[in-house]
Amino acid sequence: MADEGFFIDWDGNARSTSDPGGGYLCEADTVARYVAIMTKSGALMHEGTYYKTLADIEKAGIKASLVPGSHPWGSKAEGF
Repeated sequence: MADEGFFIDWDGNARSTSDPGGGYLCEADTVARYVAIMTKSGALMHEGTYYKTLADIEKAGIKASLVPGSHPWGSKAEGF
């Protein structure tokens, strides 16, 4: 389980490391500011920058909406 924080998904949405959605799990290295988003079997699906707060995302100049874990990753047209 990841430390509570946030990352940006491949669609530009902010997601919580504690509820990334899509059946994925997060591992976060808060010192390196790295998030690995993986399947339950351990396959790496996405990598991102770890942000402790939503304000930290804004300070980085990123405009992203926070989405819940129930929000889908990608679309059917993308194979998801």
